[in-house]
This record gives sequence, structure tokens and C-alpha cells, in this order.
Amino acid sequence: MLEVFENENVTCCKLERKWKGIRINPVYVFLVDGMLIDTGPKCFEEQLVHFYERHSFDAAVLTHSHEDHSGTAPWIEQNRGVPIYIHENGIEICSRPHPYPLYRRLIWGKRDAFAPRALSRTIHSRNYEWEVIYSPGHADDHVAFFNKETGQLFSGDLFVHTSMKVIMNTESIPVTMASIRKLLAYDFGSMFCCHAGYIPDGKSKLKEKLDNLENLCGEVQHLYEQGLSVKEINKKLFPKKYPVTFISRGEWDSLHIVSSIIEHVKTEKSLHTSNTTL
Repeated sequence: MLEVFENENVTCCKLERKWKGIRINPVYVFLVDGMLIDTGPKCFEEQLVHFYERHSFDAAVLTHSHEDHSGTAPWIEQNRGVPIYIHENGIEICSRPHPYPLYRRLIWGKRDAFAPRALSRTIHSRNYEWEVIYSPGHADDHVAFFNKETGQLFSGDLFVHTSMKVIMNTESIPVTMASIRKLLAYDFGSMFCCHAGYIPDGKSKLKEKLDNLENLCGEVQHLYEQGLSVKEINKKLFPKKYPVTFISRGEWDSLHIVSSIIEHVKTEKSLHTSNTTL
């Protein structure tokens, strides 16, 4: 299902579906000032093509290369002839057809290969300049887009929820937190999230997420220092298991939240020990 609506001169396309009876998080595609932000998944290509044919845009920019954000980029490349941009770390990933596990192909479709250009530090839409903010944690090629004039922030997948229950095995909570702190240094008001949509009080919501993650890190570190293992901490803090953990065969799991925090704690202790010795 595709729903289109306007918020603050931004056209928001909300894409929703169920897979095997499980409700999947909505995905958003945004169009602002002639610039398309993300392209949605391949499984929505037919609906999105109708949208593209009714709207004008001069470029497409991707917050990152994950298939639910880049799925119809090959169609745009082949049929609209507009430039597509991504962080340089995502270019090689985009050059390969559907470079992700089978369950993700079944949920989001098989994204074909395409050839985006590398983003610079800024990008221009028809009337505005946007700062491109490198913000890894969820993905190594993740960026956000900030408009100083309007105070709008397009945060990709850095927000999604104020609390986190599962993450991918390639994600890092401490790196995500560092990226959130970087974004919070900007003077933005509204936030457009590629899964939560339009958030008018974006800065306060992103701060709430950071506060929750800081509290979580404190809990994990406390339990680790008491001698609990990663699995024991995970069981204590995240007793509920979600369907995505079983569907993904563990690619998505709360265990990765705990392990990424503990790895960071170990690294910090090792650096402190080395500095003390020196």
C-alpha cells in the first residue's frame, strides 16, 4: 500500500506491507524541492513508478545502500536519466545485484545493480543547499541531510524508534550514538525518518533515543563488570524474542546490541590501560 501526503513542503510516500502475516515497518520515500530522498524497495516498484511519472525531480540521493532504500534506483537510472548519489562507501555495494540474504530478497525484492555517484559534503536541490552528514552505525555508508535555511533534517535510519530491541549484526550501538550526537549539534526542528516518517519535534525525539541508549549502555556495562556473559546480559535485558530474529537466522537480534556495547567497553579499557602504561 502506498500513501502520499505533504508535510512542510515535503511530499511523503509511505509504503506498508505484510510478509507471511508479519507487519513490516513502513518505509518512506521523500521528495523535497525537486530532490528525491531514497527510492524505496523493489517490491513497491510498480506503485513508485506511478508516483515518479506524476512528479518532477532532478536527482535522487540515498541515505544508504540497504535494499529498502535503494530498490527502485535502477529503474530511475534507466528511465529517468537523473543522477543518483550515495556515500562513497556504498558505491561498490550498489554495483552488485541484490547483495543481501535470501529472506531480505523475499521481503523487499531483488534490487538490480546500478551506478550511483559519490556524494560531496553538500548537495543542491532547486532552491536550497543541503549539508551531507556522514552518520554511520546502522550502515557504513549512512548519511543524513540537513537544510540550514528550513531547519529540516532527513535522518535515514538513524532514528526509527526511541528504543531499540534488535539490530543487525553489522551495526554498532556506540557508533550509532556518536552519529546521533553529531546530528544533535545541528539546529534542526522537524525530522524526516525513513521508517517513522515526519516527526515535528525531531530534535527532542532524537535526544530521547540517545538518552535511552546511554542508559542501556550503563546497564550492559554494569552487568558485564559483575561477570555476566553476553548471552546472560542479553537474556536479562531482552527476554522477549522477535520474529525477525528467527526469520533472519540471527542477522537481526538483541544479542548484537549487547555485544557491540561490550566490544566498545573492552576497547576503551584496553586504550586506557595502554595510556596508563605509557
